Amino acid sequence: MATDKVKLLGYVFSPFSRRVEWALKLKGIDYEYVEEDIFNKSPLLLQLNPVRKKVPVLVHGNEVVSESFTILEYIDETWKQNPLLPQDPYARAISRFWANFTEEKVLDAGFTALISSTGEQQEKALKSTIEALEHIEGDLMGKKILGGESIGYLDIAMGWISYWLPIWEEVGSRQVLDPSKFPAIISWINKILSHPVIKDNLPPRDKAVAYFHGRRKFYTSGKT
Repeated sequence: MATDKVKLLGYVFSPFSRRVEWALKLKGIDYEYVEEDIFNKSPLLLQLNPVRKKVPVLVHGNEVVSESFTILEYIDETWKQNPLLPQDPYARAISRFWANFTEEKVLDAGFTALISSTGEQQEKALKSTIEALEHIEGDLMGKKILGGESIGYLDIAMGWISYWLPIWEEVGSRQVLDPSKFPAIISWINKILSHPVIKDNLPPRDKAVAYFHGRRKFYTSGKT
């Protein structure tokens, strides 16, 4: 089964798609990449993911898997080389907890604070984002769960912070990642961005900035 053909439906500016690509490349898995227009979804995407109608979608032989965290675990369980999740059950559980925490408390709130809101809603989301990052800085980074000699599941799950969050800061004209406040996160970001699999598989920054400027204009048009 591991030798069946692999296809990934993704979108160039999606951090969810990119994390799946990083996992595939870290595992050394050959795959076909299909770029989707998320504003004009293809019949193939709607057929493969009729419930959520979103990327990423992984096709492996006759198997179809959606949702990036689910795909990461599927990849790790199907291809045993270069394991992503820790072998210890407790460490795996902790990795899943922090991945979900970051998704809910940093990605969602950060997008709201820097891209999709203004005024009181923006300030509230900004405060929530910074508070969540404080937990990551102290509770996660301080315990050295991230890092090590090789990139793992949690690095991939949280890797969007290294690239997308600074772009959102630029677009939203607000700082979240204060180096004096988050030195451990900044150090981890530098490590992530220096890894060849990560740095060679990122969208062009100028195009990403332009894209998110467009998204911010879309979301905030007419807001006061």
